[in-house]
Amino acid sequence: MRQVEVEYSDQRVGQEEVRFVVVHSSQLAQQQAQSSAAAQVKEAEAVADHVRQVHTRWFACRPDAEAAIAEYEGRGQGRRGRQPRPWRYHTVRYGIVAESRRPRRARRGRPAKTDPAPTESGYRLMVEVEVLRHPEEDHGWTVLATTVRPEEGTDTEILQAYQDQTTTVEPGFRWIKNPAAIAPVWLEKPERIAALAMLTVIGLLVYSIIQRQVRLYLGSQAQQVPGNKGATATPTAAVVLALFAQVALVQFRIGEHEVVQIAGVRPHHLLICDALGVDHSWYEAPSVHKIDQFSQSP
Repeated sequence: MRQVEVEYSDQRVGQEEVRFVVVHSSQLAQQQAQSSAAAQVKEAEAVADHVRQVHTRWFACRPDAEAAIAEYEGRGQGRRGRQPRPWRYHTVRYGIVAESRRPRRARRGRPAKTDPAPTESGYRLMVEVEVLRHPEEDHGWTVLATTVRPEEGTDTEILQAYQDQTTTVEPGFRWIKNPAAIAPVWLEKPERIAALAMLTVIGLLVYSIIQRQVRLYLGSQAQQVPGNKGATATPTAAVVLALFAQVALVQFRIGEHEVVQIAGVRPHHLLICDALGVDHSWYEAPSVHKIDQFSQSP
């Protein structure tokens, strides 16, 4: 068994053994098989487009062709850490082929019949694509890691506790796995990795609290807010935050006076403020007199 460092609620730090619980779900396996098949079709189209683009490139020298292959494989200059995997369901291999072609004429007009046909030597890339086969047995598996001892919680209890996490930070980890959510960050020191992990968990905790409070308030008040597919009483935190994207603070000057206006505020914004305990004054424009006290004349 592997031991890891654990920090308890009373700030004690100790070593605990990690226990792994492996679970298979036929329903999850079916869902993963369907999503995997759709992803393979989508990636196959992207690979075909990539191959066509690679075949159109022409290189004057072999080092340029080798540099292009290094870039495609993630071995380009300036890259650090683990090599990226641009393709999940395909293996793409590159090769270099020497070729000759007729260049474009430098001047207009028809060449003389006695002129030899001009040619130039160069290199092209050849691409070999292999489809990776994923056995059906690979779908539907979930691995849970915990420091809870077997006598304190059985495998079934650990799985049930994991599935009951609806208002904690756990569901947010699926969201941050999206590349658009958190950009890759290179951290060399373990302390910085731990700090980033702590900030991520705190952010997800706030994210979960926003979602929980808004849903509870809307349910108790029998109210709804705009969602992705019409009005809803159970919006996600992402939907709640997206609703405020249209709210803007507009500032402009009229003579010596600075005027501030809040644009885009709708009743559902104030409803969310009530759910989160946010004062409506944050979304009300201050008076010209108050702003003018702190404004400076140009």
